Amino acid sequence: MRRYLIAGNWKMNTTREEGTELAKAIAAGSSNATATVDVLICPPFPYLIPITEAVAGTQVQVGAQNCHFEASGAFTGETSLEMLTDVGASSVILGHSERRHVFGETDADINRKVLKTLEKGLQAVLCVGELLEEEESGLTKSVLDRQMDGGLKDVSAEAMANVVIAYEPVWAIGTGKTATPEQAESAHDHLRKWLESRYSADVANATRILYGGSVKPNNAEDLLSQPNVDGALVGGASLIPENFLPIIEAGVKVSS
Repeated sequence: MRRYLIAGNWKMNTTREEGTELAKAIAAGSSNATATVDVLICPPFPYLIPITEAVAGTQVQVGAQNCHFEASGAFTGETSLEMLTDVGASSVILGHSERRHVFGETDADINRKVLKTLEKGLQAVLCVGELLEEEESGLTKSVLDRQMDGGLKDVSAEAMANVVIAYEPVWAIGTGKTATPEQAESAHDHLRKWLESRYSADVANATRILYGGSVKPNNAEDLLSQPNVDGALVGGASLIPENFLPIIEAGVKVSS
């Protein structure tokens, strides 16, 4: 059985003090849950060191929200995987819809980051998902296919052991709208079939596919109960322990 992963993407939020207290609250509140589910928090770059220190000795993992594919050089404002490894990050979120649609990252850009992340031994959380107009035009599956083809180009079956897929319908991020459990399951089922056709049944069955679109305490259990939903990539709700911890507990409940 695939182990649930509940990941919090803090985006560009918190101060150092707020982030440290948030991390400590999540670690304390999930201390029993982490025996059953994996918990990952991804703070802003400046706080990776204090957040890593805040959860030291716990099972809470710390990741980054992005990276650059070069090891070093004249890339003002960028952060390399060598730097992320140096400060204790274990995962990197790649291809988030905001990176694609706000900052213009292409599938080719994301693929370079995926390959370098895996080369450095970090877990790649590859985000895929469609815009509202694409969903309304019935293009969801073709968009997912394109993003998977591009993002996982040249990624071997062996390397897939360190890849997590996150399906995030863009129309359900920060809008208050959420895909129904049935819509989420349909997309996740399609992604798993893509993995089987591209790699093998073994890879498809082993790869975790998270749902990331306005996950909240009141819908987490229904979403996580779907056969092909293996966890959640949580945005706003991950900034409030009283919202994030119940999502983690939903993962525990569903997996028991």
